[in-house]
Amino acid sequence: MTEQTISLERLEETINVFGSFDENIRIIEHEMGVTVVSRDSQLKVAGENPEGVMFAVKAIENLMTLASKGEAINEQNVRYIIQLVREGREEQAAQLAGDVICVTAKGKPIKAKTLGQKKYVQAIRDNVVTVGVGPAGTGKTYLAVAAAVAAFRAKEINRIILTRPAVEAGERLGFLPGDLQSKVDPYLRPLYDALFEMLGPETYQKYLERGNIEVAPLAYMRGRTLDDSFIILDEAQNTSREQMKMFLTRLGFGSKIVITGDITQIDLPADKISGLREAMRVLKGVEDIAILRLNESDVVRHALVQKIIKAYEVDEEKRGPKKDEDRRPAKKDKRWG
Repeated sequence: MTEQTISLERLEETINVFGSFDENIRIIEHEMGVTVVSRDSQLKVAGENPEGVMFAVKAIENLMTLASKGEAINEQNVRYIIQLVREGREEQAAQLAGDVICVTAKGKPIKAKTLGQKKYVQAIRDNVVTVGVGPAGTGKTYLAVAAAVAAFRAKEINRIILTRPAVEAGERLGFLPGDLQSKVDPYLRPLYDALFEMLGPETYQKYLERGNIEVAPLAYMRGRTLDDSFIILDEAQNTSREQMKMFLTRLGFGSKIVITGDITQIDLPADKISGLREAMRVLKGVEDIAILRLNESDVVRHALVQKIIKAYEVDEEKRGPKKDEDRRPAKKDKRWG
């Protein structure tokens, strides 16, 4: 049995690290195979595996450091710190106590929660065009909207424009009921939701009526030059080569562009090349354009989402390169009309 102790200095930080009903410490105990006991002004960490005890101590110490900087400790950052410790990158954990990007209408501070997200937000600040690629749940769109709202509040730009291609998941707008607006609204809903949270419904509606905010399908961007704007193209993996070039050339003076997407979820026909995939190749190395890749370790949803994404990645590697026939729709069985 190996045992190590940690000195506790401030009670409120200890309570923050332990979490409600000790839920945070229980995660560390389960993941590292240790037991953690609080006695007087010390924590005793014990376990059969010396490495597990050492990792648990490092994780708790780093969580204490974050708590001392005013960070709220929850399941997401506990699991992320554990991951950093296992990878030998625990010295980078202090960087997580970062600046607030913006504050929501309800007073909630929006911050980068992983090192990958932190680099992504910094890239948005430092570059004119930023391409953020990664799986669902990595905060690509949410953080981009937060950065746009922060720039708008700071009067760095006059308008926020959010757009995405209106064809996804094998559906076509022509087969959906209603007029054009009701057809495209479901596709734009994630963008509406992020703006509602940042600004509040009333402020959002006021800016929408004034023309300070625009949420529209990508097709509406054609023929325009967008000055003093923060433009976000979401779900960019579903753009064609021509659409992506059209979008990028809308850039005007005093504007920023953020392009987000997941190249593992392309819904285009098999004979179409993803505009996002091609843009990543063509624009690599161009000054004032940053290309950031987020991965499953940057996922800030339920812990199971990380495992699901990792499982699919492993399966993709086993299967090898995706063949064109894998993306073609199945032939209709004539027996069923």
